[in-house]
Amino acid sequence: MEVKTFTLSNGKKVEEKRSKVWLYWIIVLILIGSSIYITQFDFKGLFTHGFSLFFMIADMFPPHWSYFSKVMTPLLDTIKMSFLGSIAGSILAIPFAVLAANNIVRNRFVNQLVRFILTVTRTFPTLVVALVATHVFGLGTFAGFIAIFIFTFSFVGKQMFENIETVDMGAFEATEALGVGRFKSFIVSVIPQVAPSYLSTSLYAFEGNVRYSTILGYVGAGGIGTILNDRMGFLLYQDVGTILLAIFVTVIIIELTSTLIRMKLA
Repeated sequence: MEVKTFTLSNGKKVEEKRSKVWLYWIIVLILIGSSIYITQFDFKGLFTHGFSLFFMIADMFPPHWSYFSKVMTPLLDTIKMSFLGSIAGSILAIPFAVLAANNIVRNRFVNQLVRFILTVTRTFPTLVVALVATHVFGLGTFAGFIAIFIFTFSFVGKQMFENIETVDMGAFEATEALGVGRFKSFIVSVIPQVAPSYLSTSLYAFEGNVRYSTILGYVGAGGIGTILNDRMGFLLYQDVGTILLAIFVTVIIIELTSTLIRMKLA
């Protein structure tokens, strides 16, 4: 490839760097090709059997309305374990986030230790945690609560300590200079700055937890996922349609409510 040379007004010659876009495209294509080969992605199977999904969805309608009464209890269990897990995880995340923030706790060892804890708890998928919890605590919604609690704790903790590190420390330092204790200074100067984002993040985690908890029943963690797995196994697609409709309406109501609350906090 020919290198272009430009002459500046001061007479100095500058060479234009060669574009490496073509190299990046080659790397991307190699990665895509390798992924298709390793995963044995079947284009023919996708087009041959992919349309069966639409037939399955068609079999779900009209929903089996008489089955709705049996959906309510597992659905409420799902909402309760999501809510309690989100609340508990969000509350526990507060002290850990403070300890992880290096502008509040000026101890590098403590900062790194707490961040390591948050990282470790965040690396385990919620479904895997729920599976382990069912072996430790037995089948039921308590195992689902544990899984949601750990996820919320790690997620909210990470978001909060990053928000704390970006706050304006002027008010904090000013209150300390006036002789106010470090803890009280944090309460009156830092908490008001991070409270809206903390509440917004906690609400967002709760929204996601309601959706994610529907699949926890597949590993015995209780909730509506249990009956969803059961109805799918028996190919009772109209019952499945009723369950999915109930989940859809619940998630929409929670998201609308959460959005309104976040708008009030903004």
